[in-house]
Amino acid sequence: MQQFLEESKKISREIATLSGEIKNKVLNEMADALIEHCDYIVSNNEKDMSNAVLTNLSPALMDRLLLTGDRIIDMANAIREIATLKEPVGRTLEGWVTENGLNIQKVSIPIGVIGIIYESRPNVTSDTAALCFKSGNVCVLKGGKEAEHSNKAIATVLRNVLGKNKLPEQAIALLPDATREGVDVLIKQDKYVDLIVPRGGEALIRHVSANATVPVVKHDKGLCHIFVDKNANHEKAIDIAINAKVQRPGVCNAMETLLVHKDVAPYILPPLYEAFIAEGTELKGCAESRKHIDIQCATHEDYDTEYLANILNIKVVDNVDDAIYHINKYGSGHSEAILSENYNTVNKFLGEVDAACVYANASTRFTDGGAFGLGAEVGISTNKLHSRGPMGINDLTTFKYKIYGNGQIR
Repeated sequence: MQQFLEESKKISREIATLSGEIKNKVLNEMADALIEHCDYIVSNNEKDMSNAVLTNLSPALMDRLLLTGDRIIDMANAIREIATLKEPVGRTLEGWVTENGLNIQKVSIPIGVIGIIYESRPNVTSDTAALCFKSGNVCVLKGGKEAEHSNKAIATVLRNVLGKNKLPEQAIALLPDATREGVDVLIKQDKYVDLIVPRGGEALIRHVSANATVPVVKHDKGLCHIFVDKNANHEKAIDIAINAKVQRPGVCNAMETLLVHKDVAPYILPPLYEAFIAEGTELKGCAESRKHIDIQCATHEDYDTEYLANILNIKVVDNVDDAIYHINKYGSGHSEAILSENYNTVNKFLGEVDAACVYANASTRFTDGGAFGLGAEVGISTNKLHSRGPMGINDLTTFKYKIYGNGQIR
């Protein structure tokens, strides 16, 4: 492992110096290669899907694991979109001249070697590989065992493109020891690895954060809420709530708890109930919500659960302060929304809720690199330092100070 990572560190210095023109050419060729080898990738994905059936993988994880021709086209388009983004390396972020004539420039540079640990979704392999390459970094990828064949196939296609362009194939590498012990070694190799990005289940995030000596940017669970204020537009509120829960329940930006102002609960809960039942949503609620609709009782544990399934908690709250308190207590700092036509209430919510992304009158499902216009993403960071929210190419850079002098001494 040490020899492997030492080589990755060496290669990172070469990748860091590539021009934007070369990187974009290679990225477009990678996109073409994914489509050209679609059947090869899908056939390997079918092996993973067959194993998933045998191991009783949940429907939400099965959906994340599945690759189809359309999804591979989407993967290719994501890489092409990354190629169109502004060059993130070598940007002058700030510049000034000191009193003694030093010309100081703060310039963006690649981070170096980035280890990315993820579960289930094989499209993460192509997204993160392309993002790291565009930003001049080497990536060491550790996907979940449930997507082993899919990840190897995608990485092979991308690495072959690097080889054809006489670039080191290990710039996109799969961790050679994919066991838990291998991960434990990776996250302590701070001499060779510059950043670890874990994205997946709560247990994975907690383990990596507690044991890594390499800096970590967490992509933690998405325990997201929507608050329907007393001044909400009811028609918009129902559409947004349905979208946030059922459009794709198994993703991190899906809503897990719906908060409803007590003044509108008698009027909006019945039509919300009908809309959710029509979508097959399993509903749980507080005592007050159950006065208006016939649903199961929600517990404190339910409010603290990321279902990643078509299950929703409903809680009636007294006011916006009560909603903010609940969100800051149970939320994971991912994405939260208020539905209200009251300007002051909206601004209070947006200002006081502690989350990476806070919405007014829109679905939490928009927390996504592509939807933000950032291209694909490494994930949604719930950190407060270095990167927060959708983590794109600019978040995969750091900076250095370049100082130009003319003989100055101190």
